[in-house]
Parts: sequence; structure tokens; C-alpha cells
Amino acid sequence: MMALTHGFMALAAAVLLLPALGESAGPALLAAAFLGGLAPDADLVASHRKTLHFPVWLSVATLALSGLSLLTGSPALLVLTVAVGAAALHSVSDLFGGSAEREPWNPTTENGVYNHVLGRWHRPRRYVRYSGAPEDFLVCLAFAAVAIGSGLTAPAADRTLVALVAFAGVYALCRKRLATIGAVAGGLVPTRLRAIVPVIHVKESETDGTTVDVRFRR
Repeated sequence: MMALTHGFMALAAAVLLLPALGESAGPALLAAAFLGGLAPDADLVASHRKTLHFPVWLSVATLALSGLSLLTGSPALLVLTVAVGAAALHSVSDLFGGSAEREPWNPTTENGVYNHVLGRWHRPRRYVRYSGAPEDFLVCLAFAAVAIGSGLTAPAADRTLVALVAFAGVYALCRKRLATIGAVAGGLVPTRLRAIVPVIHVKESETDGTTVDVRFRR
């Protein structure tokens, strides 16, 4: 699934839980939920769905932090709990997506999400076939509607969220053509500027999944 789908999923969960968590800390909690939901996909430049995806450990950490937060009543700890919980939700929900590879619409692997406790990959369920699939955008749109329609986000935040939904829609439309678009765009860069334009290589392996290697021309 798209990182934005995960972000909106966590945000929708947060707005539903906010009355129980305390609305006084609302903006910080909502920001923590959204950013925590995005965070695991930072491993796109490492081993995707392995380096920062921890379906077990993040879930355990969320339970432990929830207990500490209840005991201490610390607002900062509550924000941390929400952020970690959002990252856990991201890691677990990726089990229902497609495989972690360059062209998941033509799957060749069964790498869904890596389980560091078991030391192996969980197979993808493919209810959402790949990041940017039509059903992925619909899920993203549904969670965004819950978050924006809740009335708990500020008008300025709502405008930003709507813009992010529009970006997700454009990404979904272009998803299968990104490699072609990138190649065409790269060819349009003037020769004198190509030294500062990064070259992106995608590597795949059965053990490490998909790794994006970004290098600059010398």
C-alpha cells in the first residue's frame, strides 16, 4: 500500500480514539499518528518492508507504552505511544498488500513483510495488489474522508490533507508508468546538470527484498 494510505489509516484511527485519549493533546496526537503511519516506508532506500517494518516488535512496544502511558498520564508518552502504534499498524497492515518488489502487479516473489522474530518473510495476501493500485487509492480515500470529515483537524490541515489525497490519486494513475516517466524525464535534463541528478537503481533479492540505490553521477 502507499505510504499515504498508511498515514491516513493511522490518522483515521486516531480521530476515532481521540475522545478517549484526550482532545487537549489533539493536534500533537494526530500529527504523531499520521507521521508514525508514514515512517516505516522510509526503508524504501534500505530493504523495503524489512529494515523498518516490525510487525511483532512494534506491536509489543505499543502495548508496553500504552500501559506506561496509563500509569504515568504523561502527554509526551501518549504522543510517543500513538506514533509507535501507527508504525505498528502500518507494519501489520502491509501483510494484506502485495509483494515487496519492483513490479508487484507481475509478482515473482512471496515477500510480503519481514518478521524479525521468526527470521522470515510473511507471504503477501494481496487484498490490495500493489502500492498505487486502484483499490489502494480507494482505501486511501476512505480513510482520508474519515479523518477530514471528523471535524477534529484544523482547516489548514484539511487543505493539506486534500492536497495529499490528490497527490495519491496522481501517483495511482501513473504507478505502472513511473519507470518510463523517470527515463523520459532523465533524458530531458541538460547534460551540464546531469552530474547533480541522482541515478536510481532498484535491486531485488529473496533475502533482502527490494532495495532502492540512489547515486549521483561523478
